[in-house]
Amino acid sequence: MHERLSRTCQDIVGSSYKIVLVNDGSRDDTLAHIRTLVESDPHIIGVNLSRNHGHQLALSAGLPICSGQRILIIDADLQDPPELLGKMMAELDGGADVAYGKRISRAGETTFKKMTAAAFYRMLARLSETRLPVDTGDFRLISRRALNVLISMPEQHRFIRGMVSWIGFRQVPVEYERSERFAGETKYTLGKMVRFAIDAITGFSILPLRLSTWVGVGMGLLSLAFMIWTLLEWANGSTIRGWTSLMTVVLVLGSVQLLVLGIMGEYLGRLYIQSKARPLFIISDIYRNKRQM
Repeated sequence: MHERLSRTCQDIVGSSYKIVLVNDGSRDDTLAHIRTLVESDPHIIGVNLSRNHGHQLALSAGLPICSGQRILIIDADLQDPPELLGKMMAELDGGADVAYGKRISRAGETTFKKMTAAAFYRMLARLSETRLPVDTGDFRLISRRALNVLISMPEQHRFIRGMVSWIGFRQVPVEYERSERFAGETKYTLGKMVRFAIDAITGFSILPLRLSTWVGVGMGLLSLAFMIWTLLEWANGSTIRGWTSLMTVVLVLGSVQLLVLGIMGEYLGRLYIQSKARPLFIISDIYRNKRQM
């Protein structure tokens, strides 16, 4: 990644660039490799977090360190090609503030991952009041003024690509074919992907709360109809046969109530965590080449 990204930057902007590498509490030799790169390359800045904070917060920790007028956000697994920087730069030269990578294919990923990702992005686009482009990740080039707005946003549960879309300005897609992971395995387990999806939905839509209200109204009308039927049966002298129908109604209403409480709990939990106003991340060390001092 360092080799390809450095070559790309040199071809486009010469020596006027910096690369900020964030170590998100890794347990392997990542930090040692970063420090070696810092010592050998004056363009490298290493950021070491105090523990593993997760992808979105690790990204948030690196952004304030960036000092350039244009900032490329890219993961280190090389699924997103650094060589696309040239096209992104051209879009910003043309007046855009954000040039985001739009995937037209996803090599090396399972059918399940592709299907769930496609369904998630399209569902989120429908739920959110902010226009969120589908089939995009955090891979993008953004202007300094867009970055300044992003840094000022205090959300604890962060969905960076949605936050960038919320900022506005002119944002344009740059299509590309996503490659296989160069090395290693993804740390995004199914559980992490579900939590990420919940953060995205609750961070950019209150539709689940509205939906729970309409579900409650619908079940209330259904219960009213069932009560009228019960009264008519009683007026006609008919005996209600067994308790099956009664238990069915109780179970349905109970499950709906728990579902609604769960949705409300997700939003309230996020408000509770946000109200603590804890720092989003803690940086343990920042490493710079002596020639940068």
